[in-house]
Amino acid sequence: RLMRARLALALAATLAACGGPAPDAPLEQVTIPPGASLRAISESLAVHQVLEHPTWFRILARLKGADRSAQAGIYELRHGETASTLLRILTEGRGKLVRFTAPEGETLRGVAELAEAQLGISADSFLAATRDTARLRAAGAEGPSYEGWLHPDTYLVPLTIVPEDLVDLMVRQAVSLWTPEREARRDSMKLTRLEVLTLASIVEGEALVDDERPVIAGVYLNRLRLRMALQADPTVQYGMELATGTRKSRLLTKDYKFPSPYNTYLNPGLPPGPINSPGTASIDAVLNPASVPYLFFVAGPDRRHVFSRTYREHLTAIRRVREGVLPPPEIN
Repeated sequence: RLMRARLALALAATLAACGGPAPDAPLEQVTIPPGASLRAISESLAVHQVLEHPTWFRILARLKGADRSAQAGIYELRHGETASTLLRILTEGRGKLVRFTAPEGETLRGVAELAEAQLGISADSFLAATRDTARLRAAGAEGPSYEGWLHPDTYLVPLTIVPEDLVDLMVRQAVSLWTPEREARRDSMKLTRLEVLTLASIVEGEALVDDERPVIAGVYLNRLRLRMALQADPTVQYGMELATGTRKSRLLTKDYKFPSPYNTYLNPGLPPGPINSPGTASIDAVLNPASVPYLFFVAGPDRRHVFSRTYREHLTAIRRVREGVLPPPEIN
């Protein structure tokens, strides 16, 4: 009996190792649910065209005593993989994908810290991967740094992903947003991709509710047309963070004089580049701004802003907000 078992194991292993994927075989994402049976796993692999011989896969798994050893998770697997390789991948969890989430409005440093917390990639190694701006340009992006080009999203990545691959993946996602429709709109506004992304990052830093994004974009575009200083607090905060390594959540009067090319109180026009990673909603808000007469706004209660047409109205709005008038009346 022992001899037959050994022969069966040798036969199964030999058959299971035959073939293998072509070098350019497509990848499939396959989910192995917790508690999935060996048959369910093999059938799922076959449906996704990852496994050619599900029967030999089950035989091999049982002979090796690994029929209950597959680790649940999401895997990225090649079409036509051998049964023996798949069994090893699933029992060791080597091909398992994990979720990496970078929310809207994170800076380059913030994304690096998230990579460290979620994936075990050191923040320093992640930042080192963003210093090669030649790779950034090769991907179709532009700008003085990777800031703004690490698109906020939830990604499925291998647990063993290296910093360069993660950075490239996020940049490719950011570049892929530039559909012909967005490009046509950008061109009609006579703005570069970098200018759209930079203004979108300021909108991202200011907006706290989605329906205000186009309005805030409209205010800043009005200011740019009139050659007024943008006077955006998030740009001051970003400039200070770049220089000191620390972000101030609340600015003091003296901070508005902080010397930085990103300080839009001191420097006219847009800053040199984005100040965070704007989401798609903020990018689209810049490309499709609200047509509004406003030039000013101040943060009010309930995460909303009060918008004003003139500086005099703006001062009145500030006073009413400080006095706690709830809700502050919108000035028309």
